[in-house]
Amino acid sequence: MNRDNAETVALKALGWVIGAEAERDAFLAASGFAPADLMQRAGEAEVLLAVIDFILAEDRRVIGFCDSAGLAYDSLAAVRAALPGGDDHHWT
Repeated sequence: MNRDNAETVALKALGWVIGAEAERDAFLAASGFAPADLMQRAGEAEVLLAVIDFILAEDRRVIGFCDSAGLAYDSLAAVRAALPGGDDHHWT
């Protein structure tokens, strides 16, 4: 997974989150982004990582997004790692 592909997938993920009212509201609440700021900063690494992390936090989101995008469920870990700053996350 290269950076360009990862950013493309993350932008699709953002579209998926925004397109589902419940997911959008949950993401905005969890991330602290205001709707206007989110749209303005959509391509920034911080936003893209936040979206991927939000989806990775729940299996149902991973399944929902990956099914809609035609991706393997385990591909989001590679997407995250390829995004700027995505390789320095520690799960502990």
